[in-house]
Amino acid sequence: MAKYLLRRFVGMVVVIILVLTIAFVLVRLAPGDPAALMLGPDATPEEAAELRTRLGLDDPIILQYATFVGNALKGDLGESLFFNRPVTSILADRAEPTIFLALMSLFFALFIATPIGIYAAYKRGSLLDQSSVTSAMLAASIPSFLTGLVFQRVLATNLGWFPTAGYGGPDADIWVRLGHLILPSITLGITNSALILRFTRASMLDILGEDYVRTARAKGMPERRVILRHALKNAGIPIITVVGLTFALLVSGAVVTERVFNLPGMGNLVVNAVLRRDYPVIQGTLIIVASIYVLINLATDLIYFFIDKRVKY
Repeated sequence: MAKYLLRRFVGMVVVIILVLTIAFVLVRLAPGDPAALMLGPDATPEEAAELRTRLGLDDPIILQYATFVGNALKGDLGESLFFNRPVTSILADRAEPTIFLALMSLFFALFIATPIGIYAAYKRGSLLDQSSVTSAMLAASIPSFLTGLVFQRVLATNLGWFPTAGYGGPDADIWVRLGHLILPSITLGITNSALILRFTRASMLDILGEDYVRTARAKGMPERRVILRHALKNAGIPIITVVGLTFALLVSGAVVTERVFNLPGMGNLVVNAVLRRDYPVIQGTLIIVASIYVLINLATDLIYFFIDKRVKY
């Protein structure tokens, strides 16, 4: 156990160092003077020189890299050029809607995909099975922004069931804010349910063909118990991986949905940062998202370790 955790921790550190390196190199690969690009075409040479000094761009490249990595590992991701605030503070303010959106979207995706995937595997070859696979392919093929615009028009504007956009006012309580997230969560949940549905169906099909499932049925065990206690319990182990990766994708990939519904999340922040050439915010977001992926992979591996006794580490 200790050796496995040590290997995973070392691997996690290596991945984070690689991400920091990529984030550092991306800014240096931008054509022209990074300081001039950040300030825009109207900046004077004096302003560009001042920013280069403040960012340490006049230092040797090795010293710049060591300073950047050292500060990042201490939690210092720099200061936003547009907001004049620490990047960590800005990301903390924008993390709430993105995290809640990802969690609610994952809930809707599981609510849609899990029962349909289980029943489709149980009724393999039936009309429900074929229609569920077709629906999953259709849901994965339609862009989330198109689904969001249709829902926004029909469910929010025409029927008035949900707020059209926004995240509530600054004094709104948590329930009002969560209410603003229902429609975008359903939008993302439908799109991301496709992979979970197909993976649930495939895993259940594999398990339902195992000898111990046939033995349980031969002993007269009720079908409901066979499905829920024996088949789903074992099929759920590999599904955990897909659920974890889906959550990470929701955190990092909700940019378009946040723009459609005007949510003040991390996706909206990074789009605006690109338009403003706010490179510290772009770097910080890249590091945070990559760290989320690493932590989710680590959590998934630990779940495998404690649940699946067949796996030897």
